[in-house]
Amino acid sequence: MRVFVTGGSGHMGSALVPELLGAGHQVVALARSDASAGKLADAGAEVRRGDLDDLDVIAKAAADADGVIHLAYRRDLMHAGDAAGVIATNLKVIDAVGGALEGSGKPFVTPLGTLALWAGGLTGRPGTEDDILGSGPLAESENAAVALAERGVRASVIRLAPVVHSTLDTKGFTPALIGIAREKGFAAYVGDGANRWPAVHTLDAARLFRLALESTPAGSRLHAVAEEGVPFREFAEAIGRNLGLPAASIAAEDAAAHFGFLGLFAAADNPASSALTRQRLGWAPARPGLIADLGDGHYFA
Repeated sequence: MRVFVTGGSGHMGSALVPELLGAGHQVVALARSDASAGKLADAGAEVRRGDLDDLDVIAKAAADADGVIHLAYRRDLMHAGDAAGVIATNLKVIDAVGGALEGSGKPFVTPLGTLALWAGGLTGRPGTEDDILGSGPLAESENAAVALAERGVRASVIRLAPVVHSTLDTKGFTPALIGIAREKGFAAYVGDGANRWPAVHTLDAARLFRLALESTPAGSRLHAVAEEGVPFREFAEAIGRNLGLPAASIAAEDAAAHFGFLGLFAAADNPASSALTRQRLGWAPARPGLIADLGDGHYFA
């Protein structure tokens, strides 16, 4: 299969491109910079130059492919706190890909996050793949992508755990929390820290993206979740232990000042199940868990 990938040089893409190539697929990857283009070419991908604003380039590459995996997002807007700008850009890309693939039956896979379930008000139990997001900003991208199934696209969404961890993770939530702990002199959690964050190893998640591309039915929602919910206090304590710093509680009203753009999520209780994903696709995460991966030391070298 000839697969067009956006975000192929990023954290998830760096695992996905080799996963696809190793399974015998061809990869065409969007590259915004010379550095990204060089990294993708070295990995064995065909490079298509452009960025997320080049909708004509994206549509043409999608039309020429047998399937599309859209991973890229506007990291600059995310870190600036412009979630609306991130979502607006993503919706334009989804629409461009949808128009290119309409009526073809070709696969289109894109991620969201399990945190969208928490933001949508789900509480009291682990979120499942059968939970449908209602209205709201975080629901828009997922619902727009899934709706492409009605236009003859084999579209699916993978809800990623908020912690996707591995040696490839240099800009995700884990490095950000480590950086904050170093700066503040302690690893913080909110209140008693009993709130839970799901986690998954990057290589396990990459395999799920490939499986979804190859076989998942149109309109599917999948969960890239290996650990249903790691208590945030345990997460903070592992960071502190590896940095030689204490872990300590902070009040909820201090979370935004302490964690910056992560302050909104630091107290989120977001357990999520992947039982249906494992059953439907035979996906079986096999890589180390979050605390073990932190203990390996690569995040702190």
